[in-house]
Amino acid sequence: MTSRHIFAAAVLMASVGPAAAQSQPDVEVPYWASISVDKARMRKGPSPDVPVMWEYRRKDLPVKVVARHENWRKVEDPDGTQGWMAARLLSRARTAIVTGEIRPMHEDASVSAAVAYRAQPGVVGRISDCKNGWCLFDVQGRKGWIQTDHIWGD
Repeated sequence: MTSRHIFAAAVLMASVGPAAAQSQPDVEVPYWASISVDKARMRKGPSPDVPVMWEYRRKDLPVKVVARHENWRKVEDPDGTQGWMAARLLSRARTAIVTGEIRPMHEDASVSAAVAYRAQPGVVGRISDCKNGWCLFDVQGRKGWIQTDHIWGD
């Protein structure tokens, strides 16, 4: 692929394994998680009897867990909206979403490195090996280094 290849916002990363977010009671909040199912509901409170605020239909969307209550997690989405989700709907898989404008994914963790790919805002990918303001970003097997201030979820 050339550096002209741009990932569209509709492109989602391949399914990531379900590392249960609910089985992490010793992890301090806040921590990063991702939605592990195709459809997840955010509620106003930690109960299935509480009204639904949003229904997410974007598996692997990153969220920040900001509080816990039994088998519920209070999460913040990329837009800053906070609400409660059942812990079983979340995974500890590290994902991120591209923010702002079209962002370069470099071959190395340097602005002077060649651009391997470009990603549009809203593209979700798996992140790993984060250091010095960069993360290795994987969108369906296409990898490149992206600056952490160009993503949400790091």
